[in-house]
Amino acid sequence: MSETVVVVRPATVADLEGVVACSSALFAEDAGARDLTVNVNWPTERGLAQFRDALSDPHRLVMVAADDGEIIGHLTGRLSGPTPMRPVVVATLGSIYVRPAHRGQKTGAALVEEFRAWARHHGAEYAGVTAYASNEAAVRFYERNGFAIRSVVLETAL
Repeated sequence: MSETVVVVRPATVADLEGVVACSSALFAEDAGARDLTVNVNWPTERGLAQFRDALSDPHRLVMVAADDGEIIGHLTGRLSGPTPMRPVVVATLGSIYVRPAHRGQKTGAALVEEFRAWARHHGAEYAGVTAYASNEAAVRFYERNGFAIRSVVLETAL
């Protein structure tokens, strides 16, 4: 019996259905459980167009993790800056998801490393990511992958 190898690579148009499915699972699992203001249907309503547009934008990234051709994870990112206030290029990791059956196998770490390489290649000096404070597993994952808490956002309902 041969063991399959997870391949991490830039997404193509053919991958977008799998990216939308992963994004939908992420919204249901994370934002849907932690933020009542998030439209958990966003991936199915608008994700396909957003991810398709990102594929042709050099300042945006869509990566996939594929196991024997099946999309089992994704990562999105974007570049911003420099600006007069922050005169550096910053890469922001927008979303990352790995299907539960494939977690604990370094797939997420491989996606993050490819994101970091893409960011460095495009001149980014810093990378950032936002996670829900209540998602302790995500915070630990990001810390294991070199991110550190640098700021805190506080919110209140009005």
